Amino acid sequence: MIRSMLVQGFQDPAGLSCEACGSQDLKRIISRTNYHQSQSDRLGSYNPKARQSESFLKDSRNIGLHAEHMLKQSGVKPTEEFRNKIENLRTDPSRVLKDKG
Repeated sequence: MIRSMLVQGFQDPAGLSCEACGSQDLKRIISRTNYHQSQSDRLGSYNPKARQSESFLKDSRNIGLHAEHMLKQSGVKPTEEFRNKIENLRTDPSRVLKDKG
């Protein structure tokens, strides 16, 4: 039976052993990592012609990305008001419904 233990950090913690047999002959396996893109990197890698995944569409950080892309392609610099509205929507997407009333 394979057992696993979550260990955070880069250094091997001292004194780890298998809970089942007590062996200290353990293997370290690196788990997946997360990488967070900056908004400018996100905009730079955005392809409006590509089919977007469900996770892309659910990620509130992508709200307004197409509008930003279109402005950039047109050579138009977004106004501060535009940036504020997009940022407000990214931090609280339900704001669209709240601001309507």
